[in-house]
Amino acid sequence: MLVFVLMTLLSCQSVFAQGFQPPAEGKAVVYFTRVSSYGYAVSFEYFHNDEYIGVFKGKNYMRYECDPGKHLFWASSENKEFIEADLAAGGTYIVMVNIEMGAWKARVGLSPITDKNTEEFTRAKELIFSEPPSTTPQKKVDEMNVKLKDFIAEKLKMYDEVWKSKYNYPVITQDMAIPAESLK
Repeated sequence: MLVFVLMTLLSCQSVFAQGFQPPAEGKAVVYFTRVSSYGYAVSFEYFHNDEYIGVFKGKNYMRYECDPGKHLFWASSENKEFIEADLAAGGTYIVMVNIEMGAWKARVGLSPITDKNTEEFTRAKELIFSEPPSTTPQKKVDEMNVKLKDFIAEKLKMYDEVWKSKYNYPVITQDMAIPAESLK
């Protein structure tokens, strides 16, 4: 029993740890980072393919681990912003979450960091090293997936039938993984 408790505490510690945490063996990890305090009270909801994966607001970030390969990530606010990804096993990727002025509510923007020699990368790295990631309790994730089932299906249909050919959404390729030495 004591061994189980210690193992649980050690595994929870790594989930809530500051700094870049490498993905588990055979996985990839994406950091969704919002480095600006602008629009602090506005929260954005995040999705992976047809699944709700979390929510956070303000200057914060979310770490999301998944299988390598092709994925569609998206965020919802007044608009819906998508980013297609082809992730490599062992890769760490950073997506900047930008807040933009909207008509009724703030709009969300997503853009991958492709160059570790930018101010965006420096700001994202400082944020990730300064505090643990935002986490959405699994119970809320499960509830939101049920609640948003029709919404998700509707938005993915719009993406497939209209938006992906109408808008120039960003893309993450396997070679955009941030080198491990740059994450220290």
